[in-house]
Amino acid sequence: MPQKATSQKNKQVSPKVASQSIKTAPPKAVKPAVKKKDDENATDMGDVADEWMQGKTLLKPPDQLQLSEAELKEELTRVLTANNPHAPQNIVRYSFKERCYKPISNVDQLAIHFSLDGNMLHKDSDEARRQKARMSIAEEYVADSIAVDGSEDGRKENLGPDEEKGESEDKGTRGKKEQKLTNQFNFSERASQTHNNPLREKASQTEPPPRANFSAIANQWEIYDYYIVELQKQERTKEKQKAPPVKKEDEKSKKKQSTTESQSDDITKVSSKVVQILERMVNQNRFDDIAQDFKYFEDASDEFREQEGTLLPLWKFQYEKAKKLAVTALCWSQVYKDLFAVGHGSYDFTKQGHGMLLFYSLKNSTYPEFIFKTDSGIMCLDIHVGHPHLVAVGFYDGSVAVYNMKEMGTQPIHKSTAMTGKHTDPVWQVKWQKDDMDNHPNFFSVSSDGRVTSWTLVKNELMYMDVIKLSVDGVALEGQGDDQLPTMACGTSFDFHKQIDYLYIVGTAEGKIHKCSKAYSSQFLETYNAHNMAVDAVRWNHFHPKVFISCSADWTVKIWDQTINTPMFTFDLNAPVGDVAWAPYSSTVFAAVTTDGKVHVFDLNVNKYKAICEQLVVAKKKNKLTHVEFNPVHPIIIVGDDRGYVTCLKVSPNLRKMPKEKKGQDVPKGPEVEVAKMEKILSLLREPTSAVKK
Repeated sequence: MPQKATSQKNKQVSPKVASQSIKTAPPKAVKPAVKKKDDENATDMGDVADEWMQGKTLLKPPDQLQLSEAELKEELTRVLTANNPHAPQNIVRYSFKERCYKPISNVDQLAIHFSLDGNMLHKDSDEARRQKARMSIAEEYVADSIAVDGSEDGRKENLGPDEEKGESEDKGTRGKKEQKLTNQFNFSERASQTHNNPLREKASQTEPPPRANFSAIANQWEIYDYYIVELQKQERTKEKQKAPPVKKEDEKSKKKQSTTESQSDDITKVSSKVVQILERMVNQNRFDDIAQDFKYFEDASDEFREQEGTLLPLWKFQYEKAKKLAVTALCWSQVYKDLFAVGHGSYDFTKQGHGMLLFYSLKNSTYPEFIFKTDSGIMCLDIHVGHPHLVAVGFYDGSVAVYNMKEMGTQPIHKSTAMTGKHTDPVWQVKWQKDDMDNHPNFFSVSSDGRVTSWTLVKNELMYMDVIKLSVDGVALEGQGDDQLPTMACGTSFDFHKQIDYLYIVGTAEGKIHKCSKAYSSQFLETYNAHNMAVDAVRWNHFHPKVFISCSADWTVKIWDQTINTPMFTFDLNAPVGDVAWAPYSSTVFAAVTTDGKVHVFDLNVNKYKAICEQLVVAKKKNKLTHVEFNPVHPIIIVGDDRGYVTCLKVSPNLRKMPKEKKGQDVPKGPEVEVAKMEKILSLLREPTSAVKK
């Protein structure tokens, strides 16, 4: 307001200047009527301005609510929603599925206040253009008719009444035909169809591969005739050996006969491979339901169980000649995932005899792929990871041997003797190691004589070196004197670390577990008082570098942390435990077999107190389970008993639970996740022990 006032003052003219302007300006004649009108308008505008300048008074009704200043300043929010307040909220419908009335949650909130159906068309639409065209045609026609009528009116004067009447009738009929309009409310339009393009197909056909039909009949007569021919061949060979030397003239004919016989021998060799393939095909067709279960079956009942799982029996492997021998060793091939080796022998020293080394494939469960008969019972075996045709075997008589499956012979390519470092007691475990600096394969063995020995394959020789000698007192022995023999411990099992090559653990018959190193042959790194009876098996965890497991005939399975002398977990299985094995797919899953014929599967991540699966595999009470092994890829395990049977079982989904995948998130996978999972469980047990030490 002050700025406006100053501007008005600046606009005012001084009196001197005004007087000068009045003097200099020429006089003008002004009409009195016009001046009066201007004065009236000025007064009217002044009155309006005065009214606007006056303060406005607020009129309040007498019944208005009196509010305080705080109530007037208070802000009240109002929310507008699209919900219809008059829509019903308690509508129910009968559900035939649940057999009851259920309220409807989705109620239509749309309220229509006014609705009118119209026939308006957009002016740019096709129908509007057609109507405009028709209307223009009609207007032109009306204009033409008006022009014609005007010319005819001038002509009517010269026509008679009868002629005029006739012309008017012709005109009316002609006008009605041309002025016919379409029905705007019920109108159907004619349309034209364009020509469809013809379809073209392009194809190419290759030449079919050549085919040949082959059929043969195999019955008793055919087999009989085949054997007769073979007998005749054998008789001819015997006659040739007894016959006197032949002259040169008859040599040509003899050569022809020999060539034909050699061809027949080649045919028999080829036919043996063909027969083996046919045998697999027949067995797969015969046991097709088992193959389908192995490939696709997943136990749906696991969804209704909270934590428990099951084992589905698949194949049962048995060789008739090994029926009375116990299964003393099992090992899967790391290259051929369907192939595994079985060692047969006896744990009873009063029933020692021959043994057998058999190789089975999941493709043929009725007969072994390879058979090796041994003079002594087999106690352990191991298949080489890099060279799957090499198999190390330990015998009850203390010798070790290496078999080569590529060779057709039944004898091992290497075998230890008393001159080459043979053990004096049964060999309980053998393990292949990485090739040495000269790329020579080598393996380790442990025996009841207390020796842990390294064996190296050098050309045609089997070289040995004693790595360590076990003792009862916990100090390794260096000499071989007679005075030290009573103090030697009996090694029963051992296993090498998965990440650290030089580190291994050894279980003894006295129930102790020694942690050793290849670099130190005179002392143990650590000794654990593990069990009250002989340690049957020790296994390092596949993922966690500090965890290993042990089992014994004292009915217990124990899980250890190598940094702590006491076990982290102890499970009592109410029967002597024959073997234990970690699962290759999880750091917290392991399986154990007992002499009462049961398989126990544990998952520490699910239940830390008891097994999530306890299943009877052997029906007879006298049968005892001896060994168990997980397949490296497929979710199956194999279990051996003391009657020579090997049973294959499929693990249900609850026994191999993996972390659930969340939408939009990638589930972390890999060994780091498994290590973290086991470490989380162990951390709960390490806290109280660390507090006590402090």
